[in-house]
Amino acid sequence: MDVADLKELFAEVKKRMDAHVEFARKELAGVRTGRASTSMLEGVQVDAYGSRVPLNQVATLSIPEPALIVCQPFDPSIMPALDRAIRLSDLGLNPSSDGKVLRIPIPSLTEERRKELSRHVHKMAEEGRNHVRVVRRDANDKLKKMLKDHEISEDDEKRALDEVQKLTDLHVKSIDELQAKKDQELLGK
Repeated sequence: MDVADLKELFAEVKKRMDAHVEFARKELAGVRTGRASTSMLEGVQVDAYGSRVPLNQVATLSIPEPALIVCQPFDPSIMPALDRAIRLSDLGLNPSSDGKVLRIPIPSLTEERRKELSRHVHKMAEEGRNHVRVVRRDANDKLKKMLKDHEISEDDEKRALDEVQKLTDLHVKSIDELQAKKDQELLGK
């Protein structure tokens, strides 16, 4: 076992952890904060052309004012499908159509709803941290197997376990920062 194999392991661990942090970032971006953001509609799927497609593939989204999203379909014939998809999403939005565009007002959040969303944000962040920890466990298991198979020395294993822990701490901290930023937006703390 040489250093290149360990570097490859670290690269894989970092890549997998980065993916979980990015997933958490996207998930948290979709949480509504009372301010208009096109990212909150990223998860909305529209029944169009015989299949379900992401809303941003069938329409352009813009934010002309802080509490309004304007959705302009590329094909006006799918306007009813867009309207239905947005209404059925769990975002609590009620778009209005003028035939050319959908205007989606973003209602201000009640204090109770803000706290509920904050709990949801904490749950999403904890899931992200857990995914990062699963990657750590997988890496640690590989290192222990490498030691058992005499592919690495005990000193190499210890250094590698420390490195995996450093990567874990770094990625968990990133998720913590994302959570704190979202809480700041929601609760104004």
